Amino acid sequence: MQPVFIAGTGMTRFGKFLDRGLKSLAAEAIGEALADAGIEASQLQAAYMGNAAAGVMTGQVLIPGQVVLRGLGIGRIPVVNVENACATSATAFQQAVQMIALQAYDIVLVAGFEKLYSEDKARTFSVFHGAVDLEAIDDVLAGLARNLARSGAEADISEAGRSRSLFMDLYAGMARDFMATHGVTQRDFAAVAAKNSFHGSLNPKAQFQEVLSIEQVLAAPLIVDPLTRPMCAPIGDGAAALVLVSAQAAARLGLRDRVRVLSSVLASGWDYEPGDPARLAPTVAAQAYEAAGLGPAELDVVELHDAGAPAELIYYEHLGLAAPGEAVALLDSGATRLGGRVPVNPSGGLLRKGHPIGASGCAQLVELSDQLRGRCAARQVHGARTALAENGGGWIGEDAAAIVVSVLQKD
Repeated sequence: MQPVFIAGTGMTRFGKFLDRGLKSLAAEAIGEALADAGIEASQLQAAYMGNAAAGVMTGQVLIPGQVVLRGLGIGRIPVVNVENACATSATAFQQAVQMIALQAYDIVLVAGFEKLYSEDKARTFSVFHGAVDLEAIDDVLAGLARNLARSGAEADISEAGRSRSLFMDLYAGMARDFMATHGVTQRDFAAVAAKNSFHGSLNPKAQFQEVLSIEQVLAAPLIVDPLTRPMCAPIGDGAAALVLVSAQAAARLGLRDRVRVLSSVLASGWDYEPGDPARLAPTVAAQAYEAAGLGPAELDVVELHDAGAPAELIYYEHLGLAAPGEAVALLDSGATRLGGRVPVNPSGGLLRKGHPIGASGCAQLVELSDQLRGRCAARQVHGARTALAENGGGWIGEDAAAIVVSVLQKD
């Protein structure tokens, strides 16, 4: 297995771009990544293109990657279209990393691109509705009903997937269970959202850049108990891209400002047996740490999948950043805020940067690569050398359908 490096990054601002198409958004991010790597499109040997929702949102099915690249004059090379729910472009990254490590290619493009905004909100919500097992949707809704009964909370489940994303109901259920077992409060979730709003205010490519206090987060409209609007990641349009190279290509091209990929692990969920303590995220994280040859204590900066504010606290424990039951203490200590021991989501996270699902995984890796290269200006994590990205997608049974954990290090 040969070393793999990130040589170039590019990203649009995430937001609402009703007047731009997938080709326009992707071209901006890809052009930036190629220029950053100092290469021409003709030097690419393959492309892994991540898009999750075009089939629903624009009707562009089957060949979105080829359509985007042909618009840039790129053809001939192998183009692999990747769809894996919110883990789509993180999966594209993992696949590209493996192909370079196995010496199949030397220079590969990875891109994630998405349009979720529409005048028809039902169409947008249907994308998320399709990220569960639709043949078992009655079981999903029954599980939500049981959770509500168990917690004593109230919510109109019939609105899940209609006036709001079904995943907000799933995250709310996780939140209520986490509150019951760990003594966590709604205010703790608000503290996550407030922290990430501060980080997002420093990111010119974040969808939302207003700083919110804990009180403002709590006072915002309730989406589904206990989640207020700022505790829920917004939908978005946008694109992000990376150029990956082998050590030989890096030497040949004279690349110096690069980031090494220590590991990138993809796994899917499974049906848990009664009493089985294993869960998807901790399992994938352990594999990624082992492959990278380091542990959570050696991380300097993390981007994780905070599609709902409670998820950040839960992933503190799943990724080993905090011991079981210590997630809130870690947050309250300031360790995960800029200036702390291990800042989490310095980009603003999905909560503030936005969540165009096919682009989110790549965007995390763009942020971390730029952090390790010292390019993040006011939100720079000073001295950062080692970083981790966690990106999950979909839901089946009791857990995510897919998770990718990648570990990067300044070369």
